[in-house]
Amino acid sequence: MKTSVIGFPRIGEKRELKFASEKFFKGEINEAELQNEAAALRKKHILLQKDAGIDFIPSNDFSFYDGLLDTAFLLGIIPERYKKLGLSDLQTYFAMARGYQGEKGDVKALAMKKWFNTNYHYIVPEVEDSTKIALSGNKPVFEYEEAKGFGVDTKPVIAGAYTLLSLCRFTGSKTKADVKDDVVKAYKELIAALKNSGAEWIQFDEPSIVKDLDAGEIEFFKSIYSEILKDAGVKILLQTYFGDVRDIYETIIDLPFAGIGLDFIEGKQTVALVDKFGFPSDKILFAGLVNGKNIWKNNYTKTLEAVDALKAKGINVVLSTSCSLLHVPYTLRFEEKLDEKYKKHFAFAEEKLVELKEIAGDPEAVKKNAELFSSKRDCEDPKVTERLSKVTDADYTRLPARAERQQLQKGELKLPLFPTTTIGSFPQTADVKKNRSAFKKGEISEAEYKEFNKAKIERIIKWQEEIGLDVLVHGEYERNDMVEYFGESLGGFLFTQFAWVQSYGTRCVKPPFIWGDVSRVKPMTVEWSTYAQSLTDKPVKGMLTGPVTILNWSFPREDISIKESILQIALAIRDEVLDLEKNGIKIIQIDEAALREKLPLRRSDWNSEYLDFAIPAFRLVHSGVKPDTQIHTHMCYSEFTDIIPAIDNMDADVITFEASRSDLLILDSLKENNFETEVGPGVYDIHSPRVPSVDEITLALSKMREKIDDQKLWVNPDCGLKTRGEEETKASLINLVEAARLIRNKV
Repeated sequence: MKTSVIGFPRIGEKRELKFASEKFFKGEINEAELQNEAAALRKKHILLQKDAGIDFIPSNDFSFYDGLLDTAFLLGIIPERYKKLGLSDLQTYFAMARGYQGEKGDVKALAMKKWFNTNYHYIVPEVEDSTKIALSGNKPVFEYEEAKGFGVDTKPVIAGAYTLLSLCRFTGSKTKADVKDDVVKAYKELIAALKNSGAEWIQFDEPSIVKDLDAGEIEFFKSIYSEILKDAGVKILLQTYFGDVRDIYETIIDLPFAGIGLDFIEGKQTVALVDKFGFPSDKILFAGLVNGKNIWKNNYTKTLEAVDALKAKGINVVLSTSCSLLHVPYTLRFEEKLDEKYKKHFAFAEEKLVELKEIAGDPEAVKKNAELFSSKRDCEDPKVTERLSKVTDADYTRLPARAERQQLQKGELKLPLFPTTTIGSFPQTADVKKNRSAFKKGEISEAEYKEFNKAKIERIIKWQEEIGLDVLVHGEYERNDMVEYFGESLGGFLFTQFAWVQSYGTRCVKPPFIWGDVSRVKPMTVEWSTYAQSLTDKPVKGMLTGPVTILNWSFPREDISIKESILQIALAIRDEVLDLEKNGIKIIQIDEAALREKLPLRRSDWNSEYLDFAIPAFRLVHSGVKPDTQIHTHMCYSEFTDIIPAIDNMDADVITFEASRSDLLILDSLKENNFETEVGPGVYDIHSPRVPSVDEITLALSKMREKIDDQKLWVNPDCGLKTRGEEETKASLINLVEAARLIRNKV
């Protein structure tokens, strides 16, 4: 049995791409040096897969920032404002991803959204009426020929035409139907170029077809590929992932694809579809049976049973990952501090290559794997189970009703109209990281570690008071990550040294692993929040991460349901909320940045499979606080407009949204749904180094006031400020406060 990988992590085993890119941004290396580092990484990753014996190895899965942005750039989908900067191709590319502010102009970045149901972020391509779509680059051909040069015949990977058009934002009068012919022509030219270079297989990624599709969308897909596949002259692999293709299965098996990749992990109806409609004998089924999104070892016996069932139907099967391995860490090799009793249960990207080959043809490895799965893991806590069993319906309801609470809170907090605040974190400068690292390594005492952080807190409180912010934060200098930090104080979690995963661009996260039942071992934030509050008369927000986000930004268990895990975490965070309130913290923010990530991609599954327990879990966290304690939450970089009623049902008092990068598109949905929660749509993008002007923020606030009642409008950035520099942060917040003051004076 042959094996295939959909995509491989591009950041490098020790985040080499991240560090090289950041040096380039700072001007410490030039473009040629960055390209050399990228080439070295590509070679290493492809040869690693070759040495592991993988048969279908991807190329063009490398990206400096984002694969969908790469495809848009390849097709000339570049808005005029970026072209006018007159930068090099690579600098223009980065301007689209990160924004640009310099001698050649001042331009915001393109919108950024979550990639389907993952924590990876993609850049939203933007099509203007003036955009001329045509093949204008050669990246897939170059990287295919590059791999061929060191002896590997790869399958080039490109975002599929349907998914590209489905995710584009059209800013003028044109629609995806208007540009379809140009896109099809560009793809046909790309196929011809790859064919001329010797490519035998080309992989088109089409995750958009695992979503709900109506008859018109199915016909649109069919019309695209009927043309693209005509006289292709190479084998085309239609690769899907993150779900099943129930709406379009009959269509795709009738189209002349040489191979079809189906997800057997998240595709709940994939097996049933194959059973009901069969699979053509002239095509190869790339069966996604090795989980590309989680770190647990594959159960070889179950996988082989699935393969055997497919082969019994006469299907030609290639064993594949369920999605790109971009979503898991690179390698277990460097995890020296993780005990072998845990490590033997995990497989990162490099180890999944081994799994593929062992499943495909190593009976001894299959036997050893069966022994692992026959042993019992020590992961249960009877006290957690008992506590969860005692939760009642009343525990999910906060009284009195929100409107009454909001009036009580206005009297208690005495905040001005359009109160200003930040989302939580402040810049994590080199000395902050050094202090945390020294403490973890045992180079300084706990007292020294805390003394440093308290000095930082004192400084940032004074800084915020000088700027004029109304609601302050303590800066989060003790936190490495908004999930990992909390996991370290919760029972049931495991942590790694180097298990980094790309979130967007150069931003990487190190998700903890949920090993067992979860409970709060000790207070997590009380000391830092109460210390900050002791330094000022202004309210300081207690900063927590919510249960849904903690689960979604961790690698979850596979032996219990997502619902049970989330409710366990909710009870643990509830304990922290009540402790903060008991210690005098009047505003508590419980971030649910990842609320939408586990939302099923099909609308018909939303309530039964997710919202019916995710929303109550958030209410369980805060239902025990007093009426005059104000509960905030925060969400970012996902499509929220279609679940606004559910978000309002979380029963928070205030919510802050990412909004500036998506041009405040969420405002209409808030108004249409009579959103009751007070709201702070972000007025500037913190993922870009540019400083927004007072006029820019004032204009954004003026637009917000058209859709949001003045009494409910807050003023804040899009997200936390930990990745920004101090100088740009201070300048941006000074402008934010000034803009709020100007708007207040107009009321």
